[in-house]
Amino acid sequence: MFSYNDLQVIDVVARRGSFSGAAEELHKVPSAISYTVRLIEERLAVDLFVRLHRKVKLTPAGEYFVEEARKLIKQMDQIKYQTQRVANGWSQSVYVALDTVVRESRVNTLVRDFYRQFPDVELHLSMEVFNGVWDALADGRADIAIGATAAVPVSGSFDYRDMGTLYWKFVVAPDHPLANADYPLEPEELMQYSSICIEDTSRVLPKRVTWLMDNQRRIMVPNWHSALQCLKAGLGIGVVPEHMAQPRIDSGELVEKKLATKPAASPCCLAWNKESQNPAIEWLLEYLGDSEQLHREWMR
Repeated sequence: MFSYNDLQVIDVVARRGSFSGAAEELHKVPSAISYTVRLIEERLAVDLFVRLHRKVKLTPAGEYFVEEARKLIKQMDQIKYQTQRVANGWSQSVYVALDTVVRESRVNTLVRDFYRQFPDVELHLSMEVFNGVWDALADGRADIAIGATAAVPVSGSFDYRDMGTLYWKFVVAPDHPLANADYPLEPEELMQYSSICIEDTSRVLPKRVTWLMDNQRRIMVPNWHSALQCLKAGLGIGVVPEHMAQPRIDSGELVEKKLATKPAASPCCLAWNKESQNPAIEWLLEYLGDSEQLHREWMR
């Protein structure tokens, strides 16, 4: 109904308070400004301005129109700006999937530093579990995945950077029946107790479980925070990433026990879609650093 030029004319007339003032700012003759305003008023079937001797004053309807027009002008400017950015290789949003094994305290620093560098780019974070990270990357729901574990279960235009190895500790509550065991625990003994397991968030790829005996009952929880709460309450047994378990072992909240069959260590990596390259993603990949930095900051 209205062009960018129409909205701009109304905005400037309202701000300058006269057709002549608007004409001066827009480098047009006053009659052209007056004509544009009259056409807009005819389309609306309302008066936007009260004409005085040498000035104009907004009517109540005009005040409303100007307020909405300024919002539209801002949106149209933003569309133009973002379109130019996309054409030059920029993205308005960056999607990062984090496996729940990574240190949550590091996430806050990442967000703060990212927005200092890219205040106009939206950063979307999602917490995934096990193959859910790879699923998000393969499905296009993530540009970068931090803390992806196990072998790469997908093919495509992906690259990765080693983040080191994630080790697991088997823990129970201090008052759990297994807490006083002074010998390596066999699977037959472990099967008597529920295993605290985190639900794999994968939608398409096969779901994984980190540690479970055959025919053992599971207690499924959404994240490691819930898993630790269940473990501390003595509701079950399970393995926990070393960097999460050790502080709670040191504080006496949990007790580490030996297993006859140790859980396999998990190699971790930073992975990304090579086809999603733009300056914000390139900055993130450089910011996250090499393998040693990734392991130190996200896995310890």
